[in-house]
Amino acid sequence: MQSPVVSVSPITLSAPGRGAPLQVRASAPAAGGKLPILLFAHGFGSSMDAYAPLASHWAAHGFLVVQPTFLDSRTLLANPKADHAEAVAEYLKDPRKPLMWRYRIEDAKRVLDQLDAIEAAVPGLAGRADRSRVAAVGHSFGAQTAGALLGARVNGEDHADPRVSAGVLLSAAGRGGDALSDFAQEHFPQLGLDYAPMMTRTLVVAGDHDHSPLTTRGPAWFTDAYTLSPGADALVTLFGGEHLLGGISGALVRETTDENPGRVAAVRRLTTAYLQSALHPGDGAWPQARASLSPAVGRVDEKRS
Repeated sequence: MQSPVVSVSPITLSAPGRGAPLQVRASAPAAGGKLPILLFAHGFGSSMDAYAPLASHWAAHGFLVVQPTFLDSRTLLANPKADHAEAVAEYLKDPRKPLMWRYRIEDAKRVLDQLDAIEAAVPGLAGRADRSRVAAVGHSFGAQTAGALLGARVNGEDHADPRVSAGVLLSAAGRGGDALSDFAQEHFPQLGLDYAPMMTRTLVVAGDHDHSPLTTRGPAWFTDAYTLSPGADALVTLFGGEHLLGGISGALVRETTDENPGRVAAVRRLTTAYLQSALHPGDGAWPQARASLSPAVGRVDEKRS
């Protein structure tokens, strides 16, 4: 059952030496307590104001959703209306580029460190969040950020956060090495993740038409987080899905190449149900949602214990 949602932005958090304010959007149901916390990491160039089709749905179904704006956001460029290609061009010139993945993780942890400030900034939210139930969710570059919190390693570095007990990775980059294209090896060698240490329960969502210039392996690369991680126990493959999975970052977004409201609805329904069951053992939402997925829309694979 959906509830009315209260959403507040920008909320500015303490981030000494960051070079730009750390701002977040927080969205929560207007009523109810013991709200699990969903920390959402946006894709490259995006911001706290995107992904409304997902964030509003999660909040309406009982989550406190917190969306930080990371330093690669086009909203921080001199031209905040830059398109994706222009944002990439600016990023390639940014001297912070090799460490941007690490700055994102630092910001994500700052969010979890400052939940008091976030609760205080949203009218009526104080005391309603359940800090024992935290999920990390991310899309694309944001899936790398969330994956690191869940236990995947970047350049051999361990950034797992014990506060995070479940996750969802949407269009997540796969392994590195020879799986990366020449372009990715030159400009984004940090994209390849080591998923073997990722033990936290995680759902992976991928599109079977997600052809990326970053990899030599085609759409299968985006399933590595499932096949290579002991913690990832479910994979949703969306038929015909490309990198934006039907338009999860918003309606009529220019980067969406596979506009499909039905596909977005499936992502909303499945991710919500998975997190409800992962964070509340015994909850039957995930088995029900999994069983209801139309075979024309996608397929669910699971690892059986």
